[in-house]
Amino acid sequence: MKVTVVVGNPKPQSRTLKVAETLVEKLLVPGSYEWEVIDLAEHTDEIFAWPSERMSALNARVAESDLAVFASPTYKATYTGLLKAFLDRYPANGLAGVTAIPVHTGGDLTHSMGPTVNLAPLLVELGATVPGRGFYFVASQMDHLDEIVETAAAEYAANLRRLAAVAAHVSIPTVTAIPVA
Repeated sequence: MKVTVVVGNPKPQSRTLKVAETLVEKLLVPGSYEWEVIDLAEHTDEIFAWPSERMSALNARVAESDLAVFASPTYKATYTGLLKAFLDRYPANGLAGVTAIPVHTGGDLTHSMGPTVNLAPLLVELGATVPGRGFYFVASQMDHLDEIVETAAAEYAANLRRLAAVAAHVSIPTVTAIPVA
């Protein structure tokens, strides 16, 4: 299984990155996946360059993922422009086939619905499947990172198991492309 973590924090190697990585580590069985971390802070020189072979390659790798975690600090009650610029590079349904988990970090619970009401709809619009509420982590709780993330991972795991149970009984054949009129 291929997993990608995309972090839209302008600060490299941020706490937001740590939260997203920990979520993957708590959610998935060790050794059952390969993963790549895309820290967009390392790509600020090209994020707004159109076209950019380097950015196109990063977008393609995310679109080929089975699971992608999109993480951002909360900026003005939503995600960063850095993450938005990365996601704007996708066409309609550009993330079809990707299971995506939206993650925000913030200073307090004021914007805790941000990943659910702001980032999740964008991911769904791009064709991704979002298996539940977005995950919001209060940055001052870093001392309790493992316990808090473990609870969120358990919720995602339960949602994914329920979806797998339903998928096992689906009678409609898999459609590779939906014609657009």
